[in-house]
Amino acid sequence: MSDRAEVHHNHRDVTGGWLRPSVFGAMDGLVSNFALIAGVAGGSTNPRVVALGGVAGLAAGALSMAGGEYVSVASQRELAQAEIAVERRELAHHPEDELAELAQTFVDQGVTPALAAEVARQISRNPDRALEVHSRNELGVVPGELPSPVVAAVSSFVSFAVGAALPLLPYLFGARELVISAVVSCCALFAAGALVSAVTARRWWYSGLRQLLVGAVAAAVTFALGNVIGAAGL
Repeated sequence: MSDRAEVHHNHRDVTGGWLRPSVFGAMDGLVSNFALIAGVAGGSTNPRVVALGGVAGLAAGALSMAGGEYVSVASQRELAQAEIAVERRELAHHPEDELAELAQTFVDQGVTPALAAEVARQISRNPDRALEVHSRNELGVVPGELPSPVVAAVSSFVSFAVGAALPLLPYLFGARELVISAVVSCCALFAAGALVSAVTARRWWYSGLRQLLVGAVAAAVTFALGNVIGAAGL
């Protein structure tokens, strides 16, 4: 019989590590480019102009998302590494203080002082393990599990581009009216929202309708704005 407790349940990913740059990136691309294409279509009846606006929106948005995600995650990673280095130095130069600090964290969680001190001593015998526990308790990060800025940037670029391509595809295949792009975009918006419900407590139809409403409102506003500008001949 195993000494480890058997786990009888599973949890869904609540960190959003893969969800944020992937599904949400696709949603950003879909909503923003659908709105952009609707705005251009509201001011111009030339499908080539609309398609050009969509291509520009896809390229600019995907590159912006990738660049922003890279800088954001890289900065976050560098900050975490700097703080982990501080913790490593403290463990090397002030081991007794760090041992007492670790024991106190267990006491704060309801462990008796004697047991907390013993657990802290056992953990501190392994420097790598001690650094991991201190970093998790004090910084909320694990030294070997920091996010990759390259992975985040590539994920954001690809997901945004995929989402932004959906309202653009009808024009690339010869569509001359916004209605076809709108139908494709609305279906994709609902599907993307429903997909998010797989990792949330919301019902699929609620998430789908919510995302559809957000995208439709954004597109309607930009279409109206483009229509006004086009009618004014600006």
